[in-house]
Amino acid sequence: MNVQAQSNFKSVVRKGNEFTFQNTDGAVKVEFCTPQVFRVRYSWDGNFAANEYLMVNKYDWSTVNLSQTEGKESITLQSDSLKLIIKKSPFKISVYNKKDVLLNEDALPAKKQNAEVAITKTMQANEHFFGFGERMDFLDRKGKQLQLNVGRGEGLPHEVGAYNILEANYCPVTFFMSTKGYGIYLHNSFASNWDMGFSNPDEYSFSAVDGELDYYFMYGPDFPTLIDKYTNITGKSPLMPKFALGLHVGTYSGGTWGHEEMTSTQYVLALASRLRSQNIPADIIWLDSTWRLFGENGGKGATTFEWRDTFKDPKSMFDSLYAMNFNMVGVHLRPRFDNAKKLNLLDQAREKGFTYPENGKPGEFVNFFDQKAVDWWWENGVMRVAKQGAMFLKTDEGSAFGRRANESDKVGPTGREAERLHNLFPIAYAKAPYEKFQELNKIRGLNQTREGYSGIQRYPFIFAGDWPSEWQYFAPVIKAGLNIGLSGVSNWAHCMGGFEHPADPELYIRWVQFGMLSPVALVFGMDHPGYKEPWNYGEDALRNFKYYDQMRYRMLPYLYSTMYQNYKTGIPMMRALVLNHQNDVNTYQIDDQYLLGDNLMVCPVTVKSAKTRSLYLPKGTWFDYWSGKKLEGGKYIHVVAPLDSIPLFVRGGGIIPMQKDMKYTDTEEVKTITLAIYPSGKSSFDLYEDEGKNLDYQNGKLAITKIKSEETTNGLKITVDKPVGDFKPITHQFEVQIFGFTKAPKSVKIDGKELASANWSFNQSKNMLSVNASGAFELIIN
Repeated sequence: MNVQAQSNFKSVVRKGNEFTFQNTDGAVKVEFCTPQVFRVRYSWDGNFAANEYLMVNKYDWSTVNLSQTEGKESITLQSDSLKLIIKKSPFKISVYNKKDVLLNEDALPAKKQNAEVAITKTMQANEHFFGFGERMDFLDRKGKQLQLNVGRGEGLPHEVGAYNILEANYCPVTFFMSTKGYGIYLHNSFASNWDMGFSNPDEYSFSAVDGELDYYFMYGPDFPTLIDKYTNITGKSPLMPKFALGLHVGTYSGGTWGHEEMTSTQYVLALASRLRSQNIPADIIWLDSTWRLFGENGGKGATTFEWRDTFKDPKSMFDSLYAMNFNMVGVHLRPRFDNAKKLNLLDQAREKGFTYPENGKPGEFVNFFDQKAVDWWWENGVMRVAKQGAMFLKTDEGSAFGRRANESDKVGPTGREAERLHNLFPIAYAKAPYEKFQELNKIRGLNQTREGYSGIQRYPFIFAGDWPSEWQYFAPVIKAGLNIGLSGVSNWAHCMGGFEHPADPELYIRWVQFGMLSPVALVFGMDHPGYKEPWNYGEDALRNFKYYDQMRYRMLPYLYSTMYQNYKTGIPMMRALVLNHQNDVNTYQIDDQYLLGDNLMVCPVTVKSAKTRSLYLPKGTWFDYWSGKKLEGGKYIHVVAPLDSIPLFVRGGGIIPMQKDMKYTDTEEVKTITLAIYPSGKSSFDLYEDEGKNLDYQNGKLAITKIKSEETTNGLKITVDKPVGDFKPITHQFEVQIFGFTKAPKSVKIDGKELASANWSFNQSKNMLSVNASGAFELIIN
């Protein structure tokens, strides 16, 4: 057993923000990125890896004001926020905040055992851990152990393999946050193991099977600040086109696997036409696997780029879909090349060296790590469908690189280098078409992917994978969304109603309620002939689908403003309650409720036949969304939840801007905005607007209208400021709906002028006052 521990300090050299410690067993670099963030890198041979840009996209940091003092047994490095006391022998690091409160300390020196690198840290009393990516098993990882390595779970039958929620690892993220106010991000692409107090309740450890022990430490102390700092390192999510917040509809074009002969362009057009004729709002359609011929080598697990004969004139199909005002139409593919009847792209790519080698021979995977290979794949493969009208891809099976694919017994590349690249492959795979299509379409890019790793949030949305339409998988999918949000990924979706197997209509109804109130709303299934199309699950299911879909479109101003908030701060759209309440132990185990944005709490019903559910209201004032009734938090409550209703609550002080019904995003210019306001103390909301499709927002061409609510000793003041920014929106009419009134007010004034009672209304049953106004104004209610 070759075990080396970093010990016995020899010297230290400072260069800017970076300190290099020479030890008898190698070297350690400590670099301050900001006063609250530092990076630690261990080397046992004195060499350090070059910068990479798939996981981390920022390495240049401004100068940090630091002090360095050396004593007999330790060296102290101090910023204006953190103090590091570095013990010389054995080499260990302790981290304190500026109040000298211990945040984190090494329990043992870092070690290297053969290729594996590891560090063990002391666990503090009452310390809990959140993050780690898209996990479907637990929210709080205290006392748990896990491996992070991209994969959906192996083995058949599915009930043992790919459907194992304990094993599913579609999008691991090597980042966690501690309730003690700090976060750690392990910057290493190899499979990693995490023991968060499972083996020893006084310690936790993390290790990687190879590569550098390289991690970032960040101090919040609150979770939203930690996510902001983590996404400063790995990249913020760009804004998707505004229409990407509308409904996404996937289709097997009438023929899922085993029924491929039933596919047709006519099926796709009939689906789109029915969505429009039944007034089901939708913006995006994609054609899944069966649009293309399965090839000679990889079968279902590879892509030929050759249309099936059952698709007549694909270009006319795309043209017709755009004529029906669908904003984007895309296609599904896999990362392997294959040959078909007319195209032999696999042979060509191998000959040119554009596939990744397998066992010393040309392989099948597109080498997405080679820009020349990406360019060839784009020009000779993707552009065949892009020229016909496809505008984005669903990049599926990103986990198959170096690991057995679910549709094949092949494992692809093997060896230690393939292990290093395995977790990076889904990022490179999503990055390529995202950037290429953004350049081609001249609007914001879009890419839908199933797998990811640290940094995937940049490319720009991920879905939860192929979970069956069974009640047992419904609640775990919610956990997946909460965990991935706590890991810096906001743009997340799931297949409403589940993906495989026919859905129980009640499950479909409940899952759709959750799906329409998710960051990205997506409906898609492979059950033949239902395909999760809403009219196939009964009248109640269709009515429910239309209601919540239309509700989502009305909420687009709120959702779009929240997506901009994520772009600026990294905070996810879908938020576990612990994100804003990390000191409330009641929230640590709550994995079936969440905040959608700042103000709306969503409580899905996940139990069959349930007409009620219990839920938790954090401290503060809350309002029942459906009744307007005011409630006090800091307690559990039990509520009625009939089948057509999902429990929803609005945080006291919440402001939710909404628009009129739309058939698709921007059916018409949004002239009137409804402001649903739930007064409590002093609060505000930033209404975000821009052109909706282009990249000008990155250069400041945007508008933010601040909306404020303030309870005063005499009543209530509502203020809508003038828009600020280089984008000039139209002057909006506002319908202000204010909840929480138990009786009609004595007076209502706009900009100091009394309104006649005919210009405002009071709804006693909803405890709601309605007032109409225009542009910027100040509303005083007494």
